[in-house]
Amino acid sequence: MFYGVDLTSRLMLGTAQYPSPQVLLEAIEASGAEVITVSLRREGAAGGAFRDLLAKSRCRLLPNTAGCHTFREAVTTARMAREVFGTSWIKLEVIGHADTLQPDPFALVEAARVLCAEGFDVFPYTTEDLIVGEKLLEAGCKVLMPWGAPIGSGQGLRNLQGLRTMRAHFPDVPLVVDAGIGAPSQAAQAMELGFDAVLLNTAVAKAVNPVGMARAFGRAIQAGREGHQAGLMLERDMASASTPVFGLAELA
Repeated sequence: MFYGVDLTSRLMLGTAQYPSPQVLLEAIEASGAEVITVSLRREGAAGGAFRDLLAKSRCRLLPNTAGCHTFREAVTTARMAREVFGTSWIKLEVIGHADTLQPDPFALVEAARVLCAEGFDVFPYTTEDLIVGEKLLEAGCKVLMPWGAPIGSGQGLRNLQGLRTMRAHFPDVPLVVDAGIGAPSQAAQAMELGFDAVLLNTAVAKAVNPVGMARAFGRAIQAGREGHQAGLMLERDMASASTPVFGLAELA
């Protein structure tokens, strides 16, 4: 549940870089996603036609502040997005490093505090840093979106232990792995760790077959979630035979 909204699908899908509008719609449908992200900057470039296109998907929109590098940019973009898309949901991005697209934690917390006070439902794109997570929750956020790896890199869960620790530290907070997921197996791994959802874009949009890849991600996320709920076996340092020795024939 995110800000009081129950969702069936645990996959959130981005809407950029697809080869055509029709492929985008088919990929959304194949994925089973119920939440799609959209950039205000793309809406401004394409006009109302892009908004009309997304309406056909019947998904909930999660506008983002992609491309913002300062507190002021992010807050202003969020306010504009609320007016354009008619939703209080906002994926808050404040980029602090041009090469890695790592979020600026100081500007991020500052912007989250202002937007939460203004009634926004903020989904902050952050790192797996526990202190930053605490500050975002104190600012009013009820969801955290740690990155798996740099945006568009496809590296998967680069800091596996850090993400596992974050999940344990915030057991009752909805956590969404956002960015860096490049393969269905990586999305399944995030779900196996106990994360509540995965948000991705490039791995589907730039695939040879985006519709097929979207379907694969939807199934992988479901499998990972079911694996987590069923209870994964613990890793062992040594082998452990699955067949008992008792009852085997003894050869003299």
